[in-house]
Amino acid sequence: MRDALVASETELVTVALRRADLSGKKDPFANILEFIDSQKFLLLPNTSGARNADEAVRLARLAAAAGLPKWVKLEIHPDPRYLLPDAIETFKAAEILIKEGFTVLPYINADPVLAKRLQDVGVATVMPLGSPIGSNRGIQTRDQIRIIIEQATVPVVVDAGLGAPSHAAEAMEMGADAVLVNTAIAVSHEPNCMAIAFKMAVEAGRAAFESGLAAQHDTAVPTSPLTAFLN
Repeated sequence: MRDALVASETELVTVALRRADLSGKKDPFANILEFIDSQKFLLLPNTSGARNADEAVRLARLAAAAGLPKWVKLEIHPDPRYLLPDAIETFKAAEILIKEGFTVLPYINADPVLAKRLQDVGVATVMPLGSPIGSNRGIQTRDQIRIIIEQATVPVVVDAGLGAPSHAAEAMEMGADAVLVNTAIAVSHEPNCMAIAFKMAVEAGRAAFESGLAAQHDTAVPTSPLTAFLN
């Protein structure tokens, strides 16, 4: 994991608080923080596993009390089968944490209305899912994500379901500001190489977006001039 993070050239790493030892007792099953250099990466504690707003807020407060940054990736998904985010509980938790001075990055369904409401209460970004967590199915919420990007006043991070570098490139081509990737790299036979592939895909997708993608047409459009010499 440590080497893959370096290879990806990421600047931010999210860490599930349930896998982090916040007690200082050197729990060997919750020692992930020992492998992440906080001088190189901004640690983003996340509330994965929280089933409601109260649990998420408690986890965020515990992380801050343990000395982690007051940044939090807000994840609330009560259904363990599909891990889809709970919009109502996410909004409630975001309001509380923002008032307490947290920088909140919420994981949400690709819901443009919810994204706007979260922006209004002061989240730092919105993180709509491309498809369910760990599904590797790519972006299946294209139309909604396009609307979210169009209306965004904060950065948009496409989160969840990106199983191939091409998925990340597509997100960036759409105008997303970043992507969050875990499973595709973690389960790869060569995590370092896969991390590099995602880095290159993100760079390529962003360059394509900034350059301006060619318009799509229903019919062929000649790229060579139609001159009179053929007559």
